[in-house]
Amino acid sequence: MKMNERNNHRKITVQLIKRSSLYMVSLAILFILIGFLTTISPAYRFSSEVVSTWTSKIETSTYVHLFSMENRAFQEAVPKDQPIPKISSTIFELATSIKPQDPRSLLGNELPGFSIFDREILIAGEGTNYTNLPIESSPPLEEVMKDREAILGDEPEDDKKQEGEKDRPTTGGKKVVYLYNTHNYESFLPHLPKVSDPNNASHNEVNITKVSDRLAKSLEAEGIGTQIETTDIMELLHSKNWKYGKSYQASREVVKEAIAVNKDIKYIFDIHRDSERRNVTTKKINGKDYARVMIVIGANYDAYKDNLDFATRLHYKLEEKYPGISRGVIPKKGKGTNGIFNQDLSDQAILFEFGGVDNTLEELYRTADALAEVFGEFYWDAEKVSVEERED
Repeated sequence: MKMNERNNHRKITVQLIKRSSLYMVSLAILFILIGFLTTISPAYRFSSEVVSTWTSKIETSTYVHLFSMENRAFQEAVPKDQPIPKISSTIFELATSIKPQDPRSLLGNELPGFSIFDREILIAGEGTNYTNLPIESSPPLEEVMKDREAILGDEPEDDKKQEGEKDRPTTGGKKVVYLYNTHNYESFLPHLPKVSDPNNASHNEVNITKVSDRLAKSLEAEGIGTQIETTDIMELLHSKNWKYGKSYQASREVVKEAIAVNKDIKYIFDIHRDSERRNVTTKKINGKDYARVMIVIGANYDAYKDNLDFATRLHYKLEEKYPGISRGVIPKKGKGTNGIFNQDLSDQAILFEFGGVDNTLEELYRTADALAEVFGEFYWDAEKVSVEERED
């Protein structure tokens, strides 16, 4: 009996020693690892961007399952018939960057041209999916600058009468919004009677700059001083003998100069026209057709999340007042795109894709008025908060 007790005591003692040794070794390894990571050159340390890239390769459902183990509330977000992700599958995704449930992760690297669908959608508006996202085209500059017949017609009147303008706050003469058009010859097929090919929808006068003019007028009516860039970017490209693909490089110098001259500029909007067709870019709201907008944020620079946050808040405000007018918010980076769009010059910069090749100026102006109205509320709410914070 006593012999058995001694044996049991020895076993327990051995187990305690093993566990204690394992604990001490683990603790020593942890301290060594921490010391190594904190003393090595910054160039070789793990950055948040590296960690973010690794974790982005894992299916979202994996994180939801992990959270649900700690908080039962997350279990409501997991379909009952969805199995728990296997550790082997997670390791496979990390090692290969291939997600079994997403064929784009494999085909995008193997099939020529398929990589254009390997995009990210931060917020998908009504009907928005990977097949109808904006695509940056790069036509020959000579084709863009060709003389074409255009029909402008009568300028549509404001759908809304601006009431009580005298009672509205104003920026006091300060131009706080800056509008420009990197692809300033982007035009619309309904105003080009002899053009049927969307790739040739360009004109030197009847183009996207008309929408910027309307947006500026509507913003001014909201009391928000707005500066419009009048530099002809296509002519600037031509004078430098640059190709169309260098449009953002050309507009960048123009934007930098504007910011340097006008220190009051807080918001920078680059206004474009998308190449998608009418069924994607048009929405009927209260019986009237509106050109829809897609908000694009470049993600090839470190501080892009500030602009992404700004774009997200603006999207939801647009949807609240004009449901369906926003096609969503997409970050763009990597191959086949500029990925910056001059947005690194400000933490409140956005690229808007206004409508598409089949929209009319009347529909586009209607959307410009709606955006000005919503942004006006956004701007003055932000100003009110800023004043209250300064007073505190």
